Amino acid sequence: MNEDTAEGARYNPPSGAPALAQAGLVLPALVLVSTPIGNLQDLSARAKQALAAADAILCEDTRTSAVLLRAHGIGGKCIALHEHNEAAILPKLIESMQSGQRFALISDAGTPLVSDPGYRLVRAAIEAGLSVSGVPGPNAAILALTLSGQPPQPFLFTGFVPPKSGARQGAFAKLRGAELAGLSATHVFYEAPHRLAAFLEDALAAFGPRQAAVCRELTKHFEEVRRGTLAELTAHYMAEQARGEIVVVIGPPGDETTNAESLDEALMTALKSMSVKDAAAAVAAATGLPKKQVYKRALELAGS
Repeated sequence: MNEDTAEGARYNPPSGAPALAQAGLVLPALVLVSTPIGNLQDLSARAKQALAAADAILCEDTRTSAVLLRAHGIGGKCIALHEHNEAAILPKLIESMQSGQRFALISDAGTPLVSDPGYRLVRAAIEAGLSVSGVPGPNAAILALTLSGQPPQPFLFTGFVPPKSGARQGAFAKLRGAELAGLSATHVFYEAPHRLAAFLEDALAAFGPRQAAVCRELTKHFEEVRRGTLAELTAHYMAEQARGEIVVVIGPPGDETTNAESLDEALMTALKSMSVKDAAAAVAAATGLPKKQVYKRALELAGS
């Protein structure tokens, strides 16, 4: 697209951009554009301008992005950028940016890089000294967090955990170990619908029956936010197959009274992902119990 772009399609950079960009003479080499997570009307006016002004649009799936672009009357060239080709096409993209080409990066839905491709491209552009900017917008994790009824901050976004149960349990054990070391945050995960019941079952085993929410098909016609304990949600989705895009929000740990039984539970959880020394230190810090006492019990449990 040449510099004679119609005024309505010109990209308006943020107020912190360089002066030349403010004047519309120079645009960022790479613009990260957030796109709707369901409802196509959630594409902002500035996002439309950025997409229309770009020389090319980098997207996960050109077919998926074509639906959005057609709905808003946006033309232009689309180039596939995904985990399988990102490393291979990076040099050419950086070379094109250095020669003056302008690119917009989008994902299939939501904010680029958040559980989506593009991180290597952004790092390469920054290291090459190229200008990188962004147009904020929809994000499923943030929307689910605000709708869940759980404390909104602090929160920890993990995205997708491993799909196989053993590895998933290991990931949960590490998070539980961080809690035992003092972390108190709301957890936010993405999950596929066919794995949701197993995910919740493993989460219940790791975190206990704390409050949680399953947010499904956000901003779409069949949007649903189901709140309850992990035990209640596990029972529900064991009996009913989930559909659509899923975000799971799990509340932070409550005040936990430490007794012999809970100390053993805490240590056994920590020992799944830590050495005896580190597990004892983490649990001692979290519970306030004497380090020698906790270390002695950790040795006993590790040797049993």
